Amino acid sequence: MSNRPLSGIRVVDGVRGPLAMIGRYLADLGAEIDRFVPAEEDDSAEAIVANAGKRHHAGDLASAAAAKAIERAHIVLAGPAAGIDLASLRRTRPRLVTMTVSDFGESGPLSDWRATGPVLHALSAVLSRSGIRSREPLLPPGDLAYQCAAPQAVFALLGALYRVLGGGDGAHFDFAALDGAVQGLDPGFGINGSATMGKPVGLLLRDRPRAGFQYPILRCADGYVRICLLAKRQWRGMFRWMGEPEQFASPDFDRTSHRYASAELLPYIAGFFTDRCRVDLEREGQEHGVPIASVLTLGEFLDSEHAAARSAVTTLPDGTRLPNGFLTIDGERMGPLPAPEDTTFPELRTDAPLAPFGGLKVLDLGVIVVGAEGARLLGDLGADVVKIESQAFPDGSRQSYLDHGMSVSFAAGHRNKRSLGIDLRSDEGRRLFLDLVKRADVVCSNFKPGTMEKLGLGEAELRAVNPRIVVSESSAFGDTGPWSGRMGYGPLVRASTGLTLAWRYPDDPQSFSDSITVYPDHVAGRICAIGVAALLIRRLRTGRGGVAKVAQSEVMIGHFAADVARGTPAGGAPADWPWGVFRAAGEDEWCVITITSDADWARLCDAIGYAEGLAFDTAAQRLAAREAIDARIGAWLADRSPREAAVALQAAGIAAAPMLRLAELPDFPYYRERGFYRIEDHPWLQEDVVGDAYLAKTTDLPAPPQRPAPLSGEQSGEVIAEWLGFDEAAIEGLTEAAILEPLAETTRRQAEDHMASREPATATNRWK
Repeated sequence: MSNRPLSGIRVVDGVRGPLAMIGRYLADLGAEIDRFVPAEEDDSAEAIVANAGKRHHAGDLASAAAAKAIERAHIVLAGPAAGIDLASLRRTRPRLVTMTVSDFGESGPLSDWRATGPVLHALSAVLSRSGIRSREPLLPPGDLAYQCAAPQAVFALLGALYRVLGGGDGAHFDFAALDGAVQGLDPGFGINGSATMGKPVGLLLRDRPRAGFQYPILRCADGYVRICLLAKRQWRGMFRWMGEPEQFASPDFDRTSHRYASAELLPYIAGFFTDRCRVDLEREGQEHGVPIASVLTLGEFLDSEHAAARSAVTTLPDGTRLPNGFLTIDGERMGPLPAPEDTTFPELRTDAPLAPFGGLKVLDLGVIVVGAEGARLLGDLGADVVKIESQAFPDGSRQSYLDHGMSVSFAAGHRNKRSLGIDLRSDEGRRLFLDLVKRADVVCSNFKPGTMEKLGLGEAELRAVNPRIVVSESSAFGDTGPWSGRMGYGPLVRASTGLTLAWRYPDDPQSFSDSITVYPDHVAGRICAIGVAALLIRRLRTGRGGVAKVAQSEVMIGHFAADVARGTPAGGAPADWPWGVFRAAGEDEWCVITITSDADWARLCDAIGYAEGLAFDTAAQRLAAREAIDARIGAWLADRSPREAAVALQAAGIAAAPMLRLAELPDFPYYRERGFYRIEDHPWLQEDVVGDAYLAKTTDLPAPPQRPAPLSGEQSGEVIAEWLGFDEAAIEGLTEAAILEPLAETTRRQAEDHMASREPATATNRWK
């Protein structure tokens, strides 16, 4: 039997378009995917990527062949108008997991709208944060909205499947691409890393960021490099590297905010870099502890010695070149394979909890965004997640505008967790942690490769004390290859893999515009959670644990797999039709309009009263007409709000959308009527925390619990007592020996003082 964790799981897949990637993830993990689509198959690079490893059948889900496959299936995926009654099917087979996959859900105010990637960017508020101040919003390259949505659906499916295989009932999900895009790309109300100090979304400016903000890109002798100077030690390394120039010797430069405010610092660094080559800057920067990366094209990354050492790209039997999967499991890459032979997965019976992961114990050593998200998703499905913290090495997300280390950002990323403070550098702390591992089901981390081994807590040590443990690890460039030891942040990964170069205005080669979009952190966290769920499913059958690893760089190239297959730059697929962002009535208000076919072109020309456009039938003619039709669209939008324009265009069958800003999302009819957001009152925050109310819309699984994110060490004694049975005296002894780190009294007083200053007006959220 295959070692892939979903071997024996059977899936019937009727999804077309970019969200066919949902089935592709399952296929890579070993599931048998029987795909039923009409005979007229899409042969685009996007379709080849999304459907690799599936068995293809003519006909749709209503065919006799599909009905026979469904009889044996664990999961059924259906697109809109699938011609199959999933509700009736589940009444006869209550342990089946089903999902309808559409752009805007089975019902609701936008259920009859059409979406494209740009439309999803507009409605998720990603577009409003992309670009440069005083210029038009800039659509992100590629198909990131759909690519980041798919893993959200996969994790929900695997959670429900785990419950089924443990003896519980199945579930039906109404999955909407817009939901998944908001959750998986860069959720404005989710955790946003350390650079913003966790400030609430309501404080953001309406305009886009200024050029070069946060993660500057600087020219050098043979191109560009990007630096990320976030921590004090990183700045000190930069200062030493430059020869300790006197004008920057003040301790004030240890603060990120002071460095951002300096008018002299970046020009000085730029001058220091100008006559050096990229490879030398990377080497010298690493030697001084400075996070730095060359700004490369996608092709340069794929041709690098690092990509070769990791087998990051594979070739299908037909010669198509594709990224080699998003995960490794027990050292094996989960890349595309030919469709597997029929296998079986045994029926299992246990007392399955209502929440899929209820009863599971998770030790979370994750930091910043990727670490926060992977374990938080497990907690949302019922697991007891314990965040391991240290006062000496606090999570970067603890940096806050509040003294007690809590923020709306941290609260969003760490809900449904408890905090255990422990000194892992001591022998006794290490032994205590391994005692916890003996009782745990999952250990999550996302340190630089080798960090856990230096602590004596590598995967070998963890599996020696608990062979059933599931280990999840994530890093910037993976744990093997010549770049594995590099310090990695999302901006550096984006620079190294070609995305940063692709995310520019066409008329300005230095208009790098990816600086504040937190990608691929959130989606990488979801892929980490997928690896955990798949290994937990395998453990039901085999009894053994396993190790799932995710390299953020390979998540990113996987999202541009169609470009890899075509051999084009990231986001470089030619656009045959006019599409883009257009100014509408109002101050800095914009509407996205996309055209995908001859029929769309005719509808657009008719909707805006541009009859001349009907004569342009070829790509060359349409390109020549672009200036004229852009002017006509501008005139048509001049006295229409973005919403009014989008409603009119969607009624004409054209994919269009208003550009929303983050603060507008909770009150937008789509999110309000789907119940997408909920208000989570936090005991240590004056601001309300706005969180997503479900992983994927369903009435068959409980909503995520509402345990608030903890202060550092807030439940240390509680966790040790529950997990290990220690009495009060033993816990006090560990605390006195500084092995156990409870909530510091100064932190508690700061939190209490903060809440004591709360005014009644601040307790009322504008969206209640």
